[in-house]
Amino acid sequence: MRVLVVEDDHALAEVVVEGLTDSGMAVDVAHDGLAAATKVGLAPYDVVVLDRDLPGLHGDTLCLQITERADRPMVLMLTAASAPGDRVSGLTLGADDYLSKPFHFPELILRIQALARRRPDARPRVLCVAGIELDPVRRTAVRDGRHLGLSVKEFALLEELMRASPGFISAETLLEKVWDEHADQFTNTVAVTIGRVRRKLGNPPLITTLPGVGYRVT
Repeated sequence: MRVLVVEDDHALAEVVVEGLTDSGMAVDVAHDGLAAATKVGLAPYDVVVLDRDLPGLHGDTLCLQITERADRPMVLMLTAASAPGDRVSGLTLGADDYLSKPFHFPELILRIQALARRRPDARPRVLCVAGIELDPVRRTAVRDGRHLGLSVKEFALLEELMRASPGFISAETLLEKVWDEHADQFTNTVAVTIGRVRRKLGNPPLITTLPGVGYRVT
């Protein structure tokens, strides 16, 4: 899952990014509305965590721009404005959820995961493919009753493979979904991580590689 955190408080943004990354999400950050608008136009985000009072381009305006996109991410407004009227106006702008500051971090994670599941192209919460059962909320991955013991990135990569199944998913798309904007487009990180996941899945092999196309789980 790829998330954009839009927050002008650098210290808070750093805490949120670190916590979401530790939870297995690929996270980018923008500290003003204009930078965020550019990033939304360039990357396939699942969820945008949006502060409302932003410099450059106000969060309300940015929210309207995001929700007008055909391939729009889900929007979670994260703001100090907590009165009922503020929440109503935020949702009226097209935000999909609203969480006031200060917030309980586990609740933020669960709300982001819930929003990702509500996207039109989302799959059921528990993914089941070829004897693998993966639960992104409980962070469990099992093959034929055997726990796989995946790292954070291995888990995220397997989740994207399973969401794409039975279709192929390219290395470029995996890099966009599982890593953040700082990932080197020419790195072999995807191939190396695929190799580790293959070893942990064991035999018979489940991940197929088609050169020039990508990977799939079947």
